[in-house]
Amino acid sequence: MLEETGTKVSISTVERVLYRHNLKGRSARKKPLLQNRHKKVRLRFASAHGDKDGTFWRNVPWSDGTKRELFGHNDHRYVSRKKGEACKPKNTIPTMKHGGGSIMLWECFAAGGTGTLYKIDGFMRKENYWDILKQHLKTSVMKLKLGHK
Repeated sequence: MLEETGTKVSISTVERVLYRHNLKGRSARKKPLLQNRHKKVRLRFASAHGDKDGTFWRNVPWSDGTKRELFGHNDHRYVSRKKGEACKPKNTIPTMKHGGGSIMLWECFAAGGTGTLYKIDGFMRKENYWDILKQHLKTSVMKLKLGHK
């Protein structure tokens, strides 16, 4: 905008102004692309279980699917943000599940340790996820309970 008016501004001047306003180059967080319906379901879950104590949560197994890049990693991007604003939508990079050069893994974990790690072949669909839960969740839970003894 300033160049359109004939004003020249150096890069160092821009950097100084950003720094003065406490905006520093930081890595953008990668977060799953959540739609409003996903956020509502998570809020309902948190509201329904917010009164549970630590003893309850120590016995809850969690499972997750994750993508691992085989060749390097996705682009490393920087954003100018203030401290404590890492998770605001404007400072995050949405992630998508399936891309080239990667593998998908399913894992199970709890406060007492880790369960089974399973490599997912092909694309992850709802049916595949249910099959993985049926086949591997029980063995993971047994492994986690053995770890508590």
